[in-house]
Amino acid sequence: MRILKIPVRPAHIPPLRMSNTQPNAVPGSTARLTREQLEEILVFDTCTIANAIEEFNVRLRNQGFTSPGLQCVTGGFPRVIGYAATFRFRAAEPPMMGKNPFMQRTDWWSDIRKLPSPLIAVIEDLDPNPGAGSCVGEVHAAILKAFGCEAVITNGAVRDVPAVTAMDFPMFARSRAVSHSYSHFVDFGQPVSVYGLTVQPGDLLYADCHGVVSIPAPVATQVAAAAASNRARELRIIQACQSPDFSEQLLLQTIQRNL
Repeated sequence: MRILKIPVRPAHIPPLRMSNTQPNAVPGSTARLTREQLEEILVFDTCTIANAIEEFNVRLRNQGFTSPGLQCVTGGFPRVIGYAATFRFRAAEPPMMGKNPFMQRTDWWSDIRKLPSPLIAVIEDLDPNPGAGSCVGEVHAAILKAFGCEAVITNGAVRDVPAVTAMDFPMFARSRAVSHSYSHFVDFGQPVSVYGLTVQPGDLLYADCHGVVSIPAPVATQVAAAAASNRARELRIIQACQSPDFSEQLLLQTIQRNL
C-alpha cells in the first residue's frame, strides 16, 4: 500500500475506509482514481481538500460541500471516501403499495453493482420534516455494507447506533430515531440533495468530522498534490507563530513568502 509521504499527517488519523476492490469506471465521469490515488486524498481532512479544490477554479467557493448540521452519529473521527450510490426515501406516511416495501425493494441490487467501488450510500429523506423514521439501522447497514458501501450519508435519521458502530459502518446523519415508522425507498440512482450538497450517482465524495465535500472529476487526480502544497505553506505559518523567536516581523515575512 503506497501512502503519499509528507510530514503533515496527524498521528491520530483513523484506518482507511475503502474496499479491497479497485474502482471501476465512474458513469459520466472524466476521472478514474486508483486505490493509491484515493489513499493520497485521505491523508488530508475535508477542509484541506476543499481548499485544494479552490485552486482549480472549477466551481464557486460556496458550492460543493454540506452545510452545518450533519454529524457522524456513530462517533469517532472517521474519514471515508467513495463514489455515491443515491437513494430517495420517505417515512412520514404509508407507502402506496407493499406490506414492507423497505425490505421488499430489491430492484436496486443489480443497479448498485454497476457503480464503482468503494461506495458511499447517500440517502435523501424527502419528507417535509426529515427524520420521521430511521432510513438505516442495523439490518440495512449490513445490507448496504454487503453491496460495497463503506458508510451512509443522509439528511434524515438513523438508529441501532451501538450495533452499527460495532459493524464499523459510519453513519453521517441529522439525528437518531427510535422507529423506522413507514420507511420506504422512493427510488435509486437519481440526483439527491443532502444538507445543501447536490449529489449525482457516481460522484466522488469525501466525508469526515467536518462534513462532506464533493471532489470534481476533472481535478480529482490533482487534488492530493495541491493539498500537499497548500498544507506545507500553512504549516510554515503555524510554525512561525509557535516559534520561541516569534515576532510580528517573522510572521509577516513568513506570510509574504508563502502567498
